[in-house]
Formats: sequence, C-alpha cells, structure tokens
Amino acid sequence: MPLDALERETAPDPQWSIIWLHGLGADGHDFMPIVPELVRRDWPALRFVFPHAPVRPVTINNGMPMRAWYDIRETDLANRADESGVLASVAEVDTLIDRERERGIPASRIVLAGFSQGGAVTLAAGLRRREPLAGLVGLSTYMPAANGAQAALVDGATRQPVFMAHGTQDPVVPLQGGLQSAQLLRGLGFDVDWRTYPMPHSVSMEEIVDLGDWLTARFAG
Repeated sequence: MPLDALERETAPDPQWSIIWLHGLGADGHDFMPIVPELVRRDWPALRFVFPHAPVRPVTINNGMPMRAWYDIRETDLANRADESGVLASVAEVDTLIDRERERGIPASRIVLAGFSQGGAVTLAAGLRRREPLAGLVGLSTYMPAANGAQAALVDGATRQPVFMAHGTQDPVVPLQGGLQSAQLLRGLGFDVDWRTYPMPHSVSMEEIVDLGDWLTARFAG
C-alpha cells in the first residue's frame, strides 16, 4: 500500500503530478503552503502529492522516533545515511509513482521533488529510474551513498533533468555537499540546473520563482 499522503489538485482532471518529499521530522503538511506561491496560471492541471515518511528511531537524535525517510547515523555526509533505509524509501516512492500511473499520469508527466532528507531520497530514486520521470528536484540536499552512485545508475535515468538549489549558509547540509552532489550527477550524465541563495537550511521566494521557471520548461516540453 502507498504511504499516507496529503493531496492538492490545482484544477479538475490533473494532467501532471508532483510528488514532494518532506525533510527529517516534518510531515506532508510541511510543503503544502508552497503550492499557491509556486503554481502559475498558465500551468496544466496538477496533482501535488505530499506523503508522510514512516516514523522510525533516528540515531543522531538519540534514537528518538520521528518521521524520517532513513536513519541518520552521523553528521558527516559520506556516512550520514542508512543505505538500507534509503533504498526502502526509494521503493515507497516507486509505489507512489505507480499509483499516479494507475490514475492516468504517465511517468513522463511526474516530477519527484524533495527537501533535505526527502531530496536525498529523490536523487537516490532518480539514479534507479528505468522509466524516466519528467524531472527531479533536490532542495538543500545531497546524494546519499555517493560512492555507489555509478553502480546504482541504470539505463535511461540520465534523461531526467535535475533542479538542485542550496543555501550558502546551510548549517545542516553544507553547501559543499550539495555542490559535490550536483557535480557527481553531471559527471554521470544528468542535466543539472544548480542554484544557490543567501539563506540557511530553508526555502526562499527567489528559489521558488526559479523552480517555477524550471517547471514551466518541463510542462512546455
């Protein structure tokens, strides 16, 4: 069964879907307020899907149970993510994508987006997509298990355009970690639109406008 999720449709009979993964300790409500700020009048009808991550103990937070896409074991990005947890969440994302396809939205009209931990799952899922999505969005995030990215890459995955954005003052996911992940994806063959903003671990209005421009190009394609 797909994860529980909140949904918001911008008009009847959606032609596109955007699946948006929240960050550590948040839930599907976290990015719902972005919809009216992001959506433009000339866009096609969209279905936004905001799933809730499962509740699990998080090592870096003294084992406290919270909504998390995977366990975080330490602050160092190279060893931060529990890889088995990442892969389990990638499988959950695939189930959400399959549900959208069953509702009439082809993979080529589905965008997968995520913030922080949700963005890490988005990038990990993108590597493994044999049927490419319309695009991948990773905000304030990094590629988990970066050393294994080349081995995880499947045929067709690099056809997915990527939008990555990061705050220059991010104390949670250092800017360099995001930049290295963008460079890694480019090295693998992905078309990556990389942006930075003078902000901490957050989202800015300028970033939303730039993401809107990028999505407009996807819808036009």
